[in-house]
Amino acid sequence: MAKDVFSIGIDYGTNSVRALVVRCRDGKEFGSCVVNYPSGHQGVLLDPRDHNVARQNPADYLLGLEKSVKGALAQAKKQRGFSAAQVIGLGVDTTGSSPIPVDAKNVPLALDKKWEKNLNAQCWLWKDHTSWREAAKITELAAAHRPQFIAKCGNTYSSEWFWAKLWHCLNVDPKLFAAAYSWVELCDWIPSVLAGVTDPRAVKRGVCAAGHKALYAEEWGGLPDKEFLALLDPQLADLRDRLYEKAHDASESAGNLSPESAKILGLPAGIPIAIGEFDVHYGAIGCGVAEGTIVKVIGTSTCDCGVVSAAKTVPDIPGICGIVKGAILPGFYGIEAGQSAVGDIFKWYVEGVLKDVKLHAALTAEAAKLAPGQSGLLALDWNNGNRTILVDQRLTGLLVGQTLYTTQAEIYRALIEATAFGARAIIERIKEYGVPIDRVVCAGGIAEKNPLLMQIYADITGCTMLVAGSSQACALGSAVSAAVLAGTHPDFPTAQKKMTSLKKVAYKPRAAAQKTYDQLYSLYRQLHDSFGGKNKSADLSGVMKELLTIKESVK
Repeated sequence: MAKDVFSIGIDYGTNSVRALVVRCRDGKEFGSCVVNYPSGHQGVLLDPRDHNVARQNPADYLLGLEKSVKGALAQAKKQRGFSAAQVIGLGVDTTGSSPIPVDAKNVPLALDKKWEKNLNAQCWLWKDHTSWREAAKITELAAAHRPQFIAKCGNTYSSEWFWAKLWHCLNVDPKLFAAAYSWVELCDWIPSVLAGVTDPRAVKRGVCAAGHKALYAEEWGGLPDKEFLALLDPQLADLRDRLYEKAHDASESAGNLSPESAKILGLPAGIPIAIGEFDVHYGAIGCGVAEGTIVKVIGTSTCDCGVVSAAKTVPDIPGICGIVKGAILPGFYGIEAGQSAVGDIFKWYVEGVLKDVKLHAALTAEAAKLAPGQSGLLALDWNNGNRTILVDQRLTGLLVGQTLYTTQAEIYRALIEATAFGARAIIERIKEYGVPIDRVVCAGGIAEKNPLLMQIYADITGCTMLVAGSSQACALGSAVSAAVLAGTHPDFPTAQKKMTSLKKVAYKPRAAAQKTYDQLYSLYRQLHDSFGGKNKSADLSGVMKELLTIKESVK
């Protein structure tokens, strides 16, 4: 009998990296290991003078890579039928857009003693919003000169994305920018490290990051043309030659595991490395994404992903993060949207405001006793800006309806409901433009561990909420991609059928709760459209009293 073969998915999140060893024939998880980033505050380098700053130390990525893979292998070796020699491929997913300034040898500037204390030399983490001015200017210039560039990303360029961050670095730290030979997305850099690539121009770039964050598209010749980039700054136009000409989907390999990396990790040299994608894009694969399915990975933020056959025409959808061919699955358009803060909002309230990490469970239990509308509260979920559908990182949170009797649990539930209202706005926008949504599959620790949140999401969106079978869907999706690339499965649909699953639980909308939440959502949209700048003449004078009317009717 032939020996089983295995693949490894490596998932770089906001606060930690995890590695997952998966059996290719059925997706069984043999070993996993999570390593927290040691630098900064829970892995994020902050600046008390500017709340928009969020950077990460690339040295943490290298430390986490070695420790997580070795830890996962050590756990897998305890199970019968496994040895490291049976690993046939690796896949990597990361946050994004998280670009890293590198030198001519593909080494991050942050690893050079000259720059190691400079925040601008670090990885510019996805949730860094320092470049909001540059993003607005890119939107303005593209609308005037290259409208097709931003039509595919909702007609608004975000401060979370590649060019805005690079331009901001140039504006605030021209010496550091000049010292950088090139910039590489984290999801492309880790595979290049594994493959031993020492020239940034030879790094195999994924179309996921390129298309969604760097305005790449084959229809206009790849990255934005130098004439357009020169409208931003001539130095950005010059940089284009040191980036890349071609970006690839998951049917292509990012390279093969170098002898040096193989020795460090204890794996066979030469095994293929899947092309890098963002965490939620591979997470969508790990959740079994197909046409008609929206995958929501709920974590510190959320990202919503869907796919539509590349044989079909997908209209431009205002306010979403992008429509990119091959960004998730080869042969499909990848559609991305999301919310800039979800778990981070709950974390802010419980750990930042209430100063007690242990309160999450207690507040959830108390909030579960409340009926929809009972608190009289309504919140906006913009504590870290709005990613979709307003695409405005200068928006902030809001809580309406407090009285002298408002409780901590009522606020906690209102914050959960706010994120669900934001999720509904995204689903409705995507469906409005003809993209079918037959089911919603959720992944991440919150989806697994918080039935209250999942039921509220079902009641507010009107969609049945399913839960991914793996608690590590992003890493699993990376492992699935590696298995297909290595030839263990002939294609992604076959691999997904064999290697992914759903939990038996399903959260279905409840009619009575839906009725109340439809009323609250109408008020949410009034606040959303008014404070979001879509309806500047809105009369909000009735919102508080309508909240009280709903509250009284529930009592």
